Amino acid sequence: MASRRNSSNVEPILAALATMQANVERSQKSQAHDYLEKFQKSPEAWKETHVLLSSPSTVAEAKLFAATTLKGKITYDLDQLPRETLPSLRDSILNLLISYREGPRPVRTQLCVCLASLAIQMLEWKDVLSHVGSAIGDSAGDCILEFLKVLPEEVTEGRKINLTEDELANRTKEILEDNASQVLALLVQYSSSSATAAFNPRLYECISSWLREIPAADVVNSPLLDAIISSLSNEDSFDASVDCICTILRDTREVDESIEVIQTIYPRIMSLRTKIAQVADSGDLETYKGITRIFAEAGEAWVVMIARLPAEFNGLIESILECCGRDQDRDAIALTFLFWFELKQIITLEKYKQARIHYAGVFAKLVDIMIKHLEYPNPDGDNADLFDGDREQEEKFREFRHQMGDVLKDCCDVITVTECLGKSFNLIQRWITTYGSQASSVSVPHWQELEAPLFSMRAMGRMVSPEESVVLRQVIPLIVQIPDHEKLRFQAIMALARYTAWTAQHPEFLQPQLKFIIAGFSHSSKEVVRAAALAFKFFGTDCRKLLEGSVTELHSFYESVLDSLPPMSQEEITEGVACIISIQQTNKIYDAFKLYCDPVIKRLMSRANEARDARDDPSKLAVADYVQILTIFVQNIQPDVSPREENPAVKYCQEILPVLSTIAENFTDSTPILERVCRCWRYMVLSYRTAILPLLPTLAQQLASGFENSRQGCFLWATDSVLREFAEGAEFVDPSTSQAIYNFFEQQALAFLRIMNDLPAEELPDVIEDFFRLLIDALIYYHQQLLLSPVCQHILSASISALTLQQELPLKATLHFLRDFLSYGTDHPNSSNFDSHDDTQALRGNPLHIQQAVRGLVVAQGEPLVQRILTGMMFTFPRDCFYDASGVLLSLFEVVPQETGSWLKGTISMLPVGSIRMGEADRLMNAVGTKVQAGDLRKVRVLLQDFTTSYRRRNVAPREGLGRLEATRFRFNG
Repeated sequence: MASRRNSSNVEPILAALATMQANVERSQKSQAHDYLEKFQKSPEAWKETHVLLSSPSTVAEAKLFAATTLKGKITYDLDQLPRETLPSLRDSILNLLISYREGPRPVRTQLCVCLASLAIQMLEWKDVLSHVGSAIGDSAGDCILEFLKVLPEEVTEGRKINLTEDELANRTKEILEDNASQVLALLVQYSSSSATAAFNPRLYECISSWLREIPAADVVNSPLLDAIISSLSNEDSFDASVDCICTILRDTREVDESIEVIQTIYPRIMSLRTKIAQVADSGDLETYKGITRIFAEAGEAWVVMIARLPAEFNGLIESILECCGRDQDRDAIALTFLFWFELKQIITLEKYKQARIHYAGVFAKLVDIMIKHLEYPNPDGDNADLFDGDREQEEKFREFRHQMGDVLKDCCDVITVTECLGKSFNLIQRWITTYGSQASSVSVPHWQELEAPLFSMRAMGRMVSPEESVVLRQVIPLIVQIPDHEKLRFQAIMALARYTAWTAQHPEFLQPQLKFIIAGFSHSSKEVVRAAALAFKFFGTDCRKLLEGSVTELHSFYESVLDSLPPMSQEEITEGVACIISIQQTNKIYDAFKLYCDPVIKRLMSRANEARDARDDPSKLAVADYVQILTIFVQNIQPDVSPREENPAVKYCQEILPVLSTIAENFTDSTPILERVCRCWRYMVLSYRTAILPLLPTLAQQLASGFENSRQGCFLWATDSVLREFAEGAEFVDPSTSQAIYNFFEQQALAFLRIMNDLPAEELPDVIEDFFRLLIDALIYYHQQLLLSPVCQHILSASISALTLQQELPLKATLHFLRDFLSYGTDHPNSSNFDSHDDTQALRGNPLHIQQAVRGLVVAQGEPLVQRILTGMMFTFPRDCFYDASGVLLSLFEVVPQETGSWLKGTISMLPVGSIRMGEADRLMNAVGTKVQAGDLRKVRVLLQDFTTSYRRRNVAPREGLGRLEATRFRFNG
């Protein structure tokens, strides 16, 4: 009878699990998922998981689900069981563990975690290890080892268990610290218990786990060290042994406290050096990576000793270097990169100058090794594909080269840039001498040996001073003459782009390089063309003074290539010419601006006409790209003009403003176009500041009408720049202009509120983010007007509605606004407003009537605000929003402490029945009340964060919906 009833209870669970794995409709899987999720949190799960685990007929997937569910129940829902039933729960888990002692391993692991989690919370269980050992028996070695392995891990993760800090600390001592020596003896005994025990990977996993508690010195001075080193020769135990050795090494980072351990283990590590060549020759990649990892971890752990005693540790450094040199597949070398960086960091200190001198030869060899590893593979036969069609491997190689480039930079710091560059130069020279005469337009022999040093020069470019006078004078003339091979031409151009600051101080080298770069624009390879555009940007930026007189000649070149380039390259070449225009004499800037931009405007208008008729996305993106080109000119051409003089750049902007306005009016449905237009307008304000005043009325009108017609947040983003530049008290801005700007802002705010009334917040995440970022600045510059305005109550209501979102960026913007808004309810608002009429620049206090206005708004809407914040922290907010959300609650307690406490209590009382533990709400409110009375508001934040985090862990999703805590829709009738 009982068996039949149990079967019927688990049948829906089995059916749901089968649905999750079956090829069925998404809706069916969703229903099955919801059913299983509710089951996992239900009290019935205690019984049904045992039924599933006890039945021999249960399929493996269902057993794993049951064991995982039981683990969650013990971790989060132990309060569902009477305390007196815990011993029987412990015994039942032990019985299950005995039945699964031979596997399957995933189920056994989950049961071990169950038992460990229960042991931590079952404070009255004092003899955990002896009890488990006697219950499972000596014959189940793997089972005992697995339990021992997970026990320290679960104690370390104890913050997710409902124990106080003191209880957890005491339990850690009882379970781990007091048993460390006993466990060590047990592991030593096991390692010699049989011929196979010393090669059991579970043994070394267990040692690694207990090294949290057992000092590394105790392990090193025990027979376990011999077992660990010996197990490296066994394939089954190799990986676990490597992990174990590395854990021991990390425990010796405090070298002064670990000298004896280092002296013991160092020769054992060095005994592995002979394996480097053996394993490299055998082609066993995984073993090679493991050996390399051991040496690299030893170097990282003892880097201070290596710097102090260079002669004594020279063998270790040479072993790591050998690992780098023999890694033909380039899969293990990356494990050493951190070590080389840390060694560089310490030996470049003056204190360790002798070590730097001692290791100079090692770093010189490291440069040679790195440059050799930079070489592209040499394909067999006539295969032109260097990676045999494996694009993932090709991308991995590209990323890897840049990591090796960082190591080359480290070498520059140790043995000087000149020596490192000299090695690249010698390799380039050697290739030219050996193969240069054999190169032709169709064939370049061994091009990989030339491309690698070119890349190394590019990688080291940032380290080279513009005053370098030895290598670059010799190598740059060689670079501009390299053969016309795609990879070589690309790398040569990129290398030259790294040295434009040097070229700016050596003008005699400019023209050959510029000619070489410009020739790259007509190359058949798209990669080379893109490299040429990027290089031209750097030449225009750094060598602008040398190119000041070339504006007219460069315009012909610019016009000839612009339309043939991809958008990113168009932007880069535009930035280059814009920088050159920017240093023209003031009386020439307008003409130069017009010379370059008028053709762009014609293209823009032509593309806009085509896009309006075509109505396809590519056409609209082309319009957006040309607007972006105009923006780059506006960003970079900023003439130094007196505020009382006409700004030539603003004069030209006045001519193109109607064109941009027309485009914005005609493409209200195209987000890319509107964002680019608003970006251009925004940079007009940021670049020319108050000089833009003649354009301001038209610009403000376009921003207002554009936002109302398109409902795109980019208009608010552009509005923000106007708000900041023309704020009250800004230099050269009269009060009437500032007031007009505030009126413009309030017009935008009303438009936003109307939009939010028409559409749910879920459809407006970007607009909400831009609006509340605008409000943050409005509070800084216009808080007096804003906080006393009738619109403020509607803005607060909109912010509460916005908290129903789940996207991080709009939520953060809203929470930041709320924190700033609430700070005006105190005498220390977040904004830094200084009195411009006071020569001492003393910080103005927050007027009492402002504080009272904010408190009035909070009292009126504080209850739904607390509900939304607390509900978000428990259910929907992304993790990165927790700090700001708890900061809002903290501010509420500071502004209206009694009311906030009442709202908090009311919100908690509305949570679904059974979702919080008995007495948990009362304990929280008593603790919060105590901290509020004591004025310790920071502790209130900790209490609230701990409560909401614990609740969220137990209730990943609402069990039966949010009930009375469902959000209400925002309404506005303005």
